[in-house]
This record gives sequence, structure tokens and C-alpha cells, in this order.
Amino acid sequence: MKKLLALIALLGSFAFAGAALAQDKPAAAAEAAAAAAPAAAAVAAPAPKVDKGDTTWMMTATALVILMTIPGLALFYGGMVRAKNTLSVLMQVFVTFCLISVVWVVYGYSIAFTGGSAFFGGLSKMFLAGVTGDSLGATFSKGVAIPEITFVAFQLTFAAITCGLIVGAFAERIKFSAVLAFSVLWFTFAYAPMAHMVWYWDGPDAITDAKSLDAVTAAAGWLWQKGALDFAGGTVVHINAGVAGLVGAWVIGKRIGYGKEAMPPHNLPLTMIGACLLWVGWFGFNAGSNLEATGVAAVAFLNTIVATAAAVLSWLLAESIARGKASALGAASGAVAGLVAITPACGFVGIMGGLVIGLVAGVAGFWGVNGLKKVLGADDSLDVFGVHGVCGIVGALLTGVFAAPSLGGSGIWDYVANQASADYSIWGQVVTQATGVLTTVVVSGVVSLIAFKLVDLTIGLRVPEEAEREGLDTTSHGEAAYRM
Repeated sequence: MKKLLALIALLGSFAFAGAALAQDKPAAAAEAAAAAAPAAAAVAAPAPKVDKGDTTWMMTATALVILMTIPGLALFYGGMVRAKNTLSVLMQVFVTFCLISVVWVVYGYSIAFTGGSAFFGGLSKMFLAGVTGDSLGATFSKGVAIPEITFVAFQLTFAAITCGLIVGAFAERIKFSAVLAFSVLWFTFAYAPMAHMVWYWDGPDAITDAKSLDAVTAAAGWLWQKGALDFAGGTVVHINAGVAGLVGAWVIGKRIGYGKEAMPPHNLPLTMIGACLLWVGWFGFNAGSNLEATGVAAVAFLNTIVATAAAVLSWLLAESIARGKASALGAASGAVAGLVAITPACGFVGIMGGLVIGLVAGVAGFWGVNGLKKVLGADDSLDVFGVHGVCGIVGALLTGVFAAPSLGGSGIWDYVANQASADYSIWGQVVTQATGVLTTVVVSGVVSLIAFKLVDLTIGLRVPEEAEREGLDTTSHGEAAYRM
């Protein structure tokens, strides 16, 4: 608990009061533009229409995110554990995906994407009430919509993979039932509220002047109101999952023999295949978050290539300097580090900005896994916090820097004038980004601690020592990944 509080305090040093900007289209910028040019005509929104190309792209992107989860994440994790625990990790990722898919359509979507408070949505769309093939979901362009049910499916995959990411932190010693129970609790009180705070708004179509912009902003999630930029999930997915994994590693404790026995990955080709599938699926994750098949999606797509490639190279360079050799595990981990870091930035920064973010992420991830991990004293089995937490924080903060138009970024969109605003403060946006980071750390940390304790008090978190030594494949599932 003291380590968690120390981590929160460290990140809190970034988050002090600064000028709030609205999510990539802020109220402050819009009001300034309106004051500077009062004669400019407000842009009225045409009636929203669905484009078949956008819809097709979003269904494709949804399938790609499923690919990055099952089999991508499952294989990536499966190759890094010891042979006796391979199936257990595959099962934890696979079944968690199934469980969260069901919970999402029952009440998760409603909590995340309906109005309520700035921190928690309502329950008006429980069991997807009112959501049909004909209902529309807003995009980021006036007059452009996608079927709401397509948006439901796309966001379902985000929720499912986030819960799946967490299991890597305490792999090889947790009960299967505990994973599922924790996932539901954490999803309900950490993931869905964070998705609401960061991404919920009513859409651009009602915005015609500064007053209507104020109304839309006031009804949005808390971090959207503040102006936190998160294109595809740096806070909602990666920092959120990374902190939960770290708390879990602390609460559950270290594996038997950790620090005394060698615990190398049992199948690096499997891990490399998983990393490659993650990279391919991540195009749906990042470019799909634009919700339209436009130039912004293309920017996000190319950033996902360039930043990831740069992170692989910088990780391997750091590894070569530190250890004298570049490893396959380092290459795979560097790719994930780059993917994580570019996620919040991919649609806001230029390609050169994405390149720099990737280079920084590779070094930061290597330090997170090899330096910070020792300081924190946690047996984070598959380095969930070291990669997703650390690189998520790096990406979230650097988004505020490289989204600046002066550095090739998109800047802030003014929905009143329906054009990019000329006003952008790098420092102000970085402070806003730090607010988003700190909020995520606090919410995920507190919810995770409570959820783990509740599960431990009811069904128990950890398997018996004998079961851990024998391996969870046979003791939890009665099967073996390999026949000897």
C-alpha cells in the first residue's frame, strides 16, 4: 500500500492546476476564436448520415482488435510463461474476453457511453435498450454517423483486451475463478468509469456556437471536459491496466522461487508470433478510433507502423548497451512498448512526432522492465506495468507536446468554426495530460486494491503452493500444453 501511495504521489507531481482545454475540441479555444472573430458564421451540422465505407472500416477494425486479443495477446503471454502454465494464461485471456463481452452488452456500454454524471454514466441502455441497427452513433465530424451497434462492438473489444492485459502481471499463481471475479469488479468500477470520463460526449452535431459548445462540454465526461487527449486508450486501456496489474502483483505476492530460480520464457517463437499479431491488430485499435475512414485514420495507421518500428530499434539499442546482445524477447517487448506509447497520440501527432514517441518509448519500456521493476519490488510476471503502465504514461504526456501544430500535430479542433484552432499551449496541454494520468492511477489503484481484497476474502486469490509448483495447466484445467 505504501508503494502504491508513493507511486501516486510521484505521478501527482505532474498534476497541478493549469488552463483546461476541451478534449481535442476545447471550449476555451472555441470561445477565444468566437471572441476574436464574432462575425464568423457558425457552422450548422447537416443531418447525420451513415457512409457504407466508414461502417465497413469500423467492422474491420473491430475484427482486428479481436485478433490482437485472441490469439495475439494470448500467444504473446503464453510464450513468456513456463511450459506448465501455458494453457492457464491462454484460458485467462480467452475467457476474460468472453466474460467482458457479455458484461459489456448487459451494462458496461451504458455506464461508459450514456449521460449521467461527469464520472459515471447511466443505466438507460442496459441490455442495449434502444440500440438497433438503425440507431446512430456520432463520430468526430458534423453530419457523419456510424451505426451505434457498430460502435458498441468496437468499444467492446477495448474493454475486453484491457481486462486481458492485467492477467499478465500475476500469471502462474492466481486462481482461475479469482481472475474472473476480479475482472468483473474492476471493469465495473474502474474501466467503464474511466472510459466515460475520457471519451463520453454527445458528439459535434449540436454545436453551432459557443453556448451550444458549452452545453455539450458540460454533459461530457470529466477528463473530456478538462481537455485530456487520448485518441485510442493510453489512459483508459494501458495506464489503467498497468496500475491494476502492479497492485495485483503486490497483493498476490511473488511466485515461489522468484529471484532464486530461473523463470525464462518457455517458447519465444510463440511470443514473437503473438507480438506480430498484436501489431497487426493494433491498426484496428488505433486507426479505428477515428471512427471514420479519413485522412486522420491514415495518419494514425502510419504512426502505428513508424512509432512501433522506432521503439523496437531503441529498445534493442538500450539492451545491447546494457547487456551486450539484442534479444528476440527485447524486440517483441519493444514493439509492444511502441504500440502502447503511440496509442493516445496516433491521430493527434505528425509522423515525425510519432517517430520520437516511439524512440523514447523503447528506452522507457526497457527501463520499466529492468530498472523500475526492481525499485517497485513487485513480481510483475509479464511486465504489464513496466511496459503498459510506463509507456502509457510516456505516450500520454508526449501527446501534449507533439499534438502542437508547430511540431506537426493537429492541434485543437474548434467545432464552432469547424476548423483547427490557432491557439495551442504545449505546457497547458501537458498539464492537462498529467491530470488524466494521475486520475487514471488513482482510480485504477484504489479500485484494484479494493477488488483484490474482496476477492481474496471471498474465494481467495492464490492457488495452493503444491498447485503452483505442479503448474496451473494440470491443477486448474486438467490439461497440458505439451505432451512429454
